[in-house]
Amino acid sequence: MIAGPDHSPFSSATSGTGPRAGVVLSHGFTGSPHSLRSWAQALAGAGFAVRMPLLPGHGTSWQDLSRTRWQQWHGALDDAFLELDAECEHVFAAGLSMGGALALRVAATRPLAGVVLVNPGLVIDDPRAPLAGILKLVMKSTPAIANDILKAGIDEGAYPRTPVAAAHELNKMFKDTARLLPRITAPVQVYRSAVDHVVSDSSISVLRRGLTHAPLELVRLENSYHVATMDNDAEQIFQGSVDFIRATLAALAPGVAAPVPGSGEAGNEQA
Repeated sequence: MIAGPDHSPFSSATSGTGPRAGVVLSHGFTGSPHSLRSWAQALAGAGFAVRMPLLPGHGTSWQDLSRTRWQQWHGALDDAFLELDAECEHVFAAGLSMGGALALRVAATRPLAGVVLVNPGLVIDDPRAPLAGILKLVMKSTPAIANDILKAGIDEGAYPRTPVAAAHELNKMFKDTARLLPRITAPVQVYRSAVDHVVSDSSISVLRRGLTHAPLELVRLENSYHVATMDNDAEQIFQGSVDFIRATLAALAPGVAAPVPGSGEAGNEQA
């Protein structure tokens, strides 16, 4: 019998030596922790405390999602940050797609040590997006945006339909988050798939323009689509993010000189 997607939250405590560091993780729009579970486990295995909530309206039905507001999604991740902040010396935020935008919101409003993003969304390219507030009154849902994965036989467990009302909330959240980007000072590492059928390069352009006070490292993924955390380059993301966090922690240690996270690695573009 094949088990279905695991939508449950994930939590782990710190282990090992060194400064107590935690990572708050966010899944994407219409998805669930299932798409990031292996990443969360890799971070926990490296000794970091991890909190990965199930965002409100997700992991149940698209009808539930249509009744939520973007502030609820952000609130769930912010609460997870506060949990980690109470027990860790340093906290990082990470996320996939919409989860990347939520991680950036936390970075703009809380004292984060660093941010790791996978194909982050900040723009909805669909020309209907500005009209979603009206369309939601006559159109309840549109076809799914799920399973943009190059690797065969993988199911991220996202909703089979996309609620228009929630897409309207997503568009509002993206616009408000883009406005906050100049507040971010923590280093940002971005994993960007060469082919992504969900999030276009417009989001990366907005991120570049907005991060006026934070270093940005862009890592290109050559063999994955949008849900790269479940795709062929997943291990590169897992190990690369661990290395980034460790290098950032070393740079924060008093009297310790450390290289810029990600510097000198093949295939990386320093922004």
